[in-house]
Amino acid sequence: MKWRSGRDDKSAGDHRDDADPAAHRAAGDLSVSDDVVASRPGVGVDRDEPAGRELAARDELGETVAALTADDLAPARRRQLLTRLVGETRARGVADLFKPKAALRWMTDTVADVAPHVPVRDLATLRRHFPGLDDEELAERLVRNAARATAGVGAAGGGVAAVEWVATPTLLSAPVLLAAETVVVVAIELKLIGELHEIYRIPIPATGTQRAVALVQSWAGQRGINPMTPGVGVSAVLGTAARKELRDTLLKRFGRNLTTLGPFLTGAAVAGYLNRRSTLALAGQLRGDLRRRRGKR
Repeated sequence: MKWRSGRDDKSAGDHRDDADPAAHRAAGDLSVSDDVVASRPGVGVDRDEPAGRELAARDELGETVAALTADDLAPARRRQLLTRLVGETRARGVADLFKPKAALRWMTDTVADVAPHVPVRDLATLRRHFPGLDDEELAERLVRNAARATAGVGAAGGGVAAVEWVATPTLLSAPVLLAAETVVVVAIELKLIGELHEIYRIPIPATGTQRAVALVQSWAGQRGINPMTPGVGVSAVLGTAARKELRDTLLKRFGRNLTTLGPFLTGAAVAGYLNRRSTLALAGQLRGDLRRRRGKR
C-alpha cells in the first residue's frame, strides 16, 4: 500500500474538469440575490440578539462546509476553508470537545445544521457536467470524486494540524479539528448520496428540510432513502432512534479519525486513506441498495 503525505494531496481533490458551480458559489463569491437571502432561515431576525447571532454563525458554518464539498478544490483552498471552519467552530463556543460525549453531541447537531446547505445536483445538471457517460459510468465518476474529496480533507486536516502542533498550548485545537473534519466528510458523503439517488432514479424530497432529513437518515443507516419518512424540521424529525443511529455512525467515523493524531503531517496519509476507504464502502453499499430498489420498480 502506498501512503501519501499531506503535501501530496493534489490527486485528492484538485480536478478542475469536474467543476461544481453550486459549491463554488459557496467557496468564492457569497453575494446572492435578495430573493435567495429572503428565503434563508433566520432572515428578518435581529442578528444583534443572541438567537440572531447563533443563526448567523450557523449559516456561515453551513456555507463553509458546503464549499468544502466541491469536487475540484485546490489543496491550498481546501486547507484555507478547513482552517476557517475550525475558527467558526471555536467562535460558536465549543470549548469541551475533549469530552467524547460533548464532541459527539456537537457533531450530531452540526450535521443536522449543515445538511440543508449541502448542494445536490439534479440529474440534468450532472449530465451537463459529465457528458457522454451512462448511469454506471456517471456513478463511478461521482464516487471517485467524493473519495478523492474526503481523502483531500484528511490530508488538509494534517496540514492544518502541522501548523497547530507547534502552537501553544499544543493539541488544544486537535479535537476541534477532528470534529470539523468529520462533519465535512459527512457533508461530502451526503452530497454523494443525493446525487446517486438522482442517477438511479430513486426520488428524493424536493424541499431543503425534507431532503436534508432524508440524506442524514440515509447516511446514518448506510442505505437508500426511505420515501415514507415525513419531513418537518431536521432536528425535530430525527427522533430518538434516528439520532442514536446517527451518533453511533458518527462515533465510528470520529473514532477512526482519532488514530490520525500525530505531529506534523504523519497523520495526513492515514486520515486520507481512512476517509477514502469509508467513502468507497458507503458508496458500494448504497449503490447495491439503489440497484435492487430500481429493479423492483
